Amino acid sequence: MGDAVAAIDCGTNSIRLLITENGRELAREMHIVRLGAGVDRTGRLDPAAIERTRIALAEYTGLIARHGADRVRMVATSATRDAANAEDFHAMVLATLGRPAEVISGDEEAALSFRGAVDGLPEGGERLVIDIGGGSTEFVRGAREVRAAISMDIGSVRMTERHLPSDPPTAAEAAAAVADIDAAIDRALAAVGAEPATLVGVAGTVTTVAGIALGLESYRPELTHHAVVPLAAVEEITDRLTSLDHAGRAAIGAIHPGRVDVIPAGALILRQIMRRTGSTELVVSEHDILDGIASSLA
Repeated sequence: MGDAVAAIDCGTNSIRLLITENGRELAREMHIVRLGAGVDRTGRLDPAAIERTRIALAEYTGLIARHGADRVRMVATSATRDAANAEDFHAMVLATLGRPAEVISGDEEAALSFRGAVDGLPEGGERLVIDIGGGSTEFVRGAREVRAAISMDIGSVRMTERHLPSDPPTAAEAAAAVADIDAAIDRALAAVGAEPATLVGVAGTVTTVAGIALGLESYRPELTHHAVVPLAAVEEITDRLTSLDHAGRAAIGAIHPGRVDVIPAGALILRQIMRRTGSTELVVSEHDILDGIASSLA
């Protein structure tokens, strides 16, 4: 058996691949496939979304073979937990990747996110890790190990589809989204604890907002990793993103084209988490559930 391992994270908005060997990163890829498009409304995965995912997964399968990674773990999260026709997705994965995808619970998703996020951060201190995805947001509290975790059904795709049909969103739409988000955050904090902790954010919404805060013209993970973003910057960016239309947001270089339509909702979730937790700043980690999956294999 070789030393290379491959981790695949298939979420509501994106599918990502990480290949490592003895802790060294060999490949890290991401495609926006929007697997969870419409799931909140229909309860089913769109066949076109499954096909987009298949094309990306076929590319990843080739990379895995090229790097000789024979320990492979593919994790599927929020969208495939919710869908009535999830068996269509799983048949596609088995045919394309040659092994099944694991549909993990929100709690396990949270634990893997925490494991990836805290890797490389200084020892000690209570942390609250937030993983804002397309369909759900995980809240995980602990120091080096998870003490409490919960997954809530608020995510950038889900909130956009549920509350923000206009472009840009109207004030009433944004207010409805915030009410939904705040209720979920309050339930999450009741479950994991509301005492002060260092807030650590992972995943695409967080790294995108960080890139905008840093004035980056393109995605630069080496600059956003472990960046500290103040609440004031998140407030200003959220106001900006929710006031711009699609073309205005697309002109911001730090936003991946596949996130342009859902980043206002993602920013609202991030802003509200910072407000509800009383956090004046956010530590950004480029390491997340994908790194946690790879670590579980290594």
